Amino acid sequence: MHTTFDIDFEVPFRHRVRFTDNLAEEDTQVLLDLLESPPDIKPRVLMVVDDHLAEHSGRVAELIALLEDNQDILLLDGGSSERPGPSFVLPGGETVKNSTQYVEQLLSLINERNLDRRSYIVVIGGGAVLDAASYAAAIAHRGIRVIRIPTTTLAQGDSGVGVKNAINFFKKKNWIGTFAVPWAVINDASLLTTLPNRDFRCGFSEAIKVSLLKSANDFESLCDNAKRIANREMEVAFPAIRKSCLWHLKHITQGGDPFEALEARPLDFGHWSAHKMEQMSGYRLRHGEAVGIGVAIDCIYSARVFGFPQDDMRRVIRCLEDFNLPLWDSTLNDFDVLMAGLEEFRQHLGGRLTITMLRAVGDPIDVHEIDPDAMRDSVEQLRDLTRGSTTAQK
Repeated sequence: MHTTFDIDFEVPFRHRVRFTDNLAEEDTQVLLDLLESPPDIKPRVLMVVDDHLAEHSGRVAELIALLEDNQDILLLDGGSSERPGPSFVLPGGETVKNSTQYVEQLLSLINERNLDRRSYIVVIGGGAVLDAASYAAAIAHRGIRVIRIPTTTLAQGDSGVGVKNAINFFKKKNWIGTFAVPWAVINDASLLTTLPNRDFRCGFSEAIKVSLLKSANDFESLCDNAKRIANREMEVAFPAIRKSCLWHLKHITQGGDPFEALEARPLDFGHWSAHKMEQMSGYRLRHGEAVGIGVAIDCIYSARVFGFPQDDMRRVIRCLEDFNLPLWDSTLNDFDVLMAGLEEFRQHLGGRLTITMLRAVGDPIDVHEIDPDAMRDSVEQLRDLTRGSTTAQK
């Protein structure tokens, strides 16, 4: 005889997202208001900064100086003998995710500075630094509060509001990680001025992706404004980032599967090949660039196999071109290695293979097998469509 108890329960979460124009000046109070603490106790705050910003971003320096001078918080010294100062600096880009050493360094600092579960780690940087720092925070004391301040278009429009934190391992993307909801996310428009043009533009591949999944109107708006956004006209660029962010946020908070317990990962449309291309290129390809190429491939495949309209498929290609995003990369020449990305994608989620494709803009479909011949033909069609394109990667 045995007894079984299966009890369903829910845990409430709050996802706090703020949009600001200039966090280092008139909007600093937005950050301060998020630093909750018991009465008569100053919140303990550790700043973690992407090294792409640490040397040249006056706005980040101004923000840290304002926090240092504020009497209502305890800003902890995160420096070392090599990098003195109140912030702890992590290398930007995939470097920070390709080794456990940086997470271990941050964990050591969390221990040395006596942070607890009511303390705050404020991390400022691109998606990779947000990922690594948030992972360290999630496993320290089973969770320290994290406030993310993304500084790239990619992170502001997508990963910054995500609930996934990870580093790469076994030469596989995001193999070690956790699900953890950030305490808050602040998307600040002024911080985007620190970006080179390449990084500014490639973040919009995720905006294209989510609009293809969610809204024909938003997709058309992005395409209509693509050249202006690529030229960094912020009056159209920041609203596009905001819209992308809110679509991702809505899917996470209202889509019914925030921690990916089910089969499908619709927000990873175009990503099965993107993750593999990044790895194959030795991370020469930016994530946003690889996603753009992956979206193009899966739109072509969707047109071949699932009736995605040819006009819409070509519209996607033109839109990516107008954003000055690459549409081809030399990694695609090794098709058999690329296809191994399907199995890695399946393993990452578990269960049977589930890939999101499109029947129409705003009409995704989940499929459980990929025709290798049709996919090879789709890659070859992309090669033909992009011959002579100035956006193709060598």
